Order: sequence, then C-alpha cells, then structure tokens
Amino acid sequence: MVKRIVTGAHYGLRDWLTQRVTAVVMVAFVLCLVVALLISPSHDYVTWKSLFSGRWMRIAAFLFLVSLFWHAWIGMRNILMDYVHATGIRLTLQILVVLSLLFYTVWSAEILWALEFTWR
Repeated sequence: MVKRIVTGAHYGLRDWLTQRVTAVVMVAFVLCLVVALLISPSHDYVTWKSLFSGRWMRIAAFLFLVSLFWHAWIGMRNILMDYVHATGIRLTLQILVVLSLLFYTVWSAEILWALEFTWR
C-alpha cells in the first residue's frame, strides 16, 4: 500500500469558486457602471455625484471593492505560498498583505459613506 503524503493548505475548490464568484461580482458592477455612464447625458462632477448619491450604488461599489480585495488576497496568498519558501518571510508578507487589504477595506467604506455627509 502506498502512503500518500499530503502537503500544503489544500484550499483548492473553495479558492477556485471564490475567485470565480468575486470575478462575477466585479464584472457585474463594472457593466452596470458602464451602462449608467453610457445613458447619462454628461460626464461631469454633478453626474458622478448623483450616480453615487444613492445608497444602493455605494453598497454595490463597496461589494465590488470587497470582492476585489478578497480576490487579491487569494491570488497573493497563492503566489506567496508557491514562491516564498522561507516560512518566516512568507508569514510576514502574508500579514502585511492582510493588513493592507483590511486597511483598504476600511478606507473604502470611509470614502463611500463620507460622501453621503459631504454631499447633502
């Protein structure tokens, strides 16, 4: 009998599915944004302001950004696991990536919802 040695984290199917779902969310948001811009009469500050003044647009933009950051995390984690073999360096880089992406998530929420208070 052959004993199979298993190494690595084996995120496989979950990562693959997450990458596809986040990509679909990002594509859907971009298509909706393009359609909204194509049907708008002008492309000035007032148009952008009115487009992002609705709560649903800010929620959709936030979902897009969270999907982008999650998608980036999976890609960066896989790259680091494949190419950085020193455990200490890999862990340090993964922590820096996670902290950066969390910072960007909070910053995105702050930007999107700060608009609500500055535009009224």
